[in-house]
Amino acid sequence: MATSKSTFQKRQKEMKRQEKQRAKAERRAQKKLEGPSEVEPMMEPLTGPLYDIQGNFSDPDPEN
Repeated sequence: MATSKSTFQKRQKEMKRQEKQRAKAERRAQKKLEGPSEVEPMMEPLTGPLYDIQGNFSDPDPEN
């Protein structure tokens, strides 16, 4: 009797996992159809001094 209970629990666990996977795939598909949202903030370019791999400083906008 103990094995049928554990088998049932395993089956329930697997069914729950599959349902979660289906729901996640559905959310992804819906998000893909909607496209990019207007709420997402735009990325801004970084400004300031630049450093190369060797650690040398360079000014991107010299004031000369």
